[in-house]
Amino acid sequence: QAQIVESGGGLVQPGGSLRLSCAASVSMFSFYVMGWYRQAPGKERELVAIITGRGSTNYADSVKGRFTISRDNAKNTVYLQMNSLKFEDTAVYYCNAKTRSDTEYWGQGTQVTVDS
Repeated sequence: QAQIVESGGGLVQPGGSLRLSCAASVSMFSFYVMGWYRQAPGKERELVAIITGRGSTNYADSVKGRFTISRDNAKNTVYLQMNSLKFEDTAVYYCNAKTRSDTEYWGQGTQVTVDS
């Protein structure tokens, strides 16, 4: 049973930056895609960014140009670099990993709060 654990959340002012990390307990080659989702209070969970095993990426329109997803296969870790943060980026951010057999794993979430 794989486990994924997020870290790096916190409180940041508008315009600031944070980097989230998602560490997997198994080789990331076990997953064909990994990604970040977020859920704000009173809203549904939404996709933020994904990265495939080949390094292809996709982003929500709301974060394009501000967020960057990347992976370090040697460390079994996926990162989400978040720049130019806005109030509306406040949410719990979850890491997600999917295998080719459609098994899905979720982390416990990390809170990101953008506030002045």
